[in-house]
Amino acid sequence: MFETKYGRAACFYDKFERKNGDPEVTTYCPGCGHGVLHKMIAEAIDDFGIADRTILLSPVGCAVFMYYYLDVGNIQVSHGRSPAVATGVKRVRPGSVVISYQGDGDLAAIGGNEILHAANRGENITVFFVNNGIYGMTGGQMAPTTPLGQKTTTSPRGRSFAVEGPPMRVCELLATLDGPAYIERVALTDAKNHMATRKAVRKALQNQIDGKGFSLVEVLSACPSGWKASPPDAIRWVEQNMVPVFPPGVFRDIDRSGDIRPSPAPAQPAPATEAAGGEAASAPAAPAGEFKEIALTLSGFGGQGVLFAGVSLAEGAVHEGLETTWIPSYGPEMRGGTAHCHLRLSREAIASPLITRPGHVIAFNQPSVEKFAPAIVPGGLLVVNSSLVKGLPDRQDIRVVQVPAYEIAEGLGNPKAANMVLVGAYIEVTKAVGAKSIHDALVEKGVKAKLVEANMQAIEAGRRAVRK
Repeated sequence: MFETKYGRAACFYDKFERKNGDPEVTTYCPGCGHGVLHKMIAEAIDDFGIADRTILLSPVGCAVFMYYYLDVGNIQVSHGRSPAVATGVKRVRPGSVVISYQGDGDLAAIGGNEILHAANRGENITVFFVNNGIYGMTGGQMAPTTPLGQKTTTSPRGRSFAVEGPPMRVCELLATLDGPAYIERVALTDAKNHMATRKAVRKALQNQIDGKGFSLVEVLSACPSGWKASPPDAIRWVEQNMVPVFPPGVFRDIDRSGDIRPSPAPAQPAPATEAAGGEAASAPAAPAGEFKEIALTLSGFGGQGVLFAGVSLAEGAVHEGLETTWIPSYGPEMRGGTAHCHLRLSREAIASPLITRPGHVIAFNQPSVEKFAPAIVPGGLLVVNSSLVKGLPDRQDIRVVQVPAYEIAEGLGNPKAANMVLVGAYIEVTKAVGAKSIHDALVEKGVKAKLVEANMQAIEAGRRAVRK
């Protein structure tokens, strides 16, 4: 005798703890499609056996509390930013299954740029896009997908072509790009369409598991509360008013696995040094040329060539095959304002470009020493332009190298090259990047031969100054 037992998917929590309400009931309104789609996703996760490596990005919208329902990895994401966060998660955890779950206001409005570029890059992620033609959570405003004629709180006379423009068709838009592997639109209406939705959900997840590339499933869903309709009437509204505007179908179905760059194995994090306030600090400076990762900050006045110095080091590092990030920060002034940049050089994948506790600092002026020297991790390095820096930090746990960069540059007949003098001093001390690599990178970037020669003379002068 056979017995069939039906129950909720195993990756659902046993109870839905949300505020003080019934822990067995979701926060979704009767007739809402979110709960149905959650069920389909949860069942697919169970059937594929991927719960322990699934990372769900919860959006801003009606599904903002999705982490109360699915017992998988969850990240709460800023409005519209799910594709960008999903990209970062997937690249540092390539073995994970990353799901971006978004509504039409989240994906097509404030997040329109994010989804466009993630799709164009062909990121190997899965996106579930719930389209109910309205901002359901925040008061029923018009969304980018609101059909013509539909009344909302911000289009009380009904959306018109002349005033608000026509609705945006996301699947058709993304299908014009070369990056996506799979794009399909489905509808949560009758049983036949429910089965089609279930099939599309599973295909989109399987594509990611198989490494086939970017997959997006748009799901037409009812919003009875936002539309002020009963659940049956809301379903009929989807069939009569949304399906003609957003016809279900497959818009792209190809294998992009050959176009996806191989994902490196995630690096094992090195033991962190505990910094002030409980913040994990960067590792101290390693012996010259033997580093695993360098966190370098360059700082000075605008016009001193701080950013160019950082770029030169970054381009040289890229030329040597190192993983590199470079983030500039500068004021609005053309000259005389503040300028600094953060540079990471690593032999492994870089988890984050942000640097709060640098291992190394190159300070072009006194304010830079006062701002960044206290943050250098113990065992770190401070290279200063002693032409402008007279007050050194009272720290015995870091190495300080003083270089009279302006005097050296003037001796070369090129006072503007003081920045590259400091670069030369830095690479001589650390062996982080070879001088030839910087030279070759500048040539490849199309820098004029005369300027390349002048910069290399300054670098060599800085190296000689340190050797002396």
